Amino acid sequence: MSAIHLATLRRMRVVEGDITQLDTDAIVNAANTELRRGGGVCGAIHRAAGPELEEECRRLGGCPTGDAKLTRGYRLKAKYVIHAVGPVWRGGEGGEDQLLASAYRRALEVARDRGDIESIAFPAISTGVYGFPADRAARIAVRTVAEFLERNERPKTVIFCCFGTESARLHRQAIAALEESAVE
Repeated sequence: MSAIHLATLRRMRVVEGDITQLDTDAIVNAANTELRRGGGVCGAIHRAAGPELEEECRRLGGCPTGDAKLTRGYRLKAKYVIHAVGPVWRGGEGGEDQLLASAYRRALEVARDRGDIESIAFPAISTGVYGFPADRAARIAVRTVAEFLERNERPKTVIFCCFGTESARLHRQAIAALEESAVE
């Protein structure tokens, strides 16, 4: 991993709360490969956005694990939803780490390439029903985002929106670990 600058890390922050209530340009949905309404954060985003989101997702024809696709945000405060598909945890021997990093990276690439997304919020992808260990996922998420931001001006702000105190603590801890080795 190349050196991460402190200025890059300052573009990331952690909040605890409901991602559907955030006033960011885009929020990320922890999506399934069919891009269908699911449980957890996916179900909450679909409920808050309204039935138009499900209709647009249906037209996209799914999304492979490790990839991401963009839709409008409809009734959300966020203008866009980026649907990122993380892996199901199978013990760590099936490339789960790389697939999770790819889901975060692809979501950021989609945001950057859209051109008008300055702020984006991520949930803790794959840590719910998909069973990815939360501490490991937080380290992968923070490292992947930091490496992307180091090389890209957009998005300017990345929020890790954690549903619960423990998830927020793990993400803050992962950022703090990168700060220890960061350069000015």
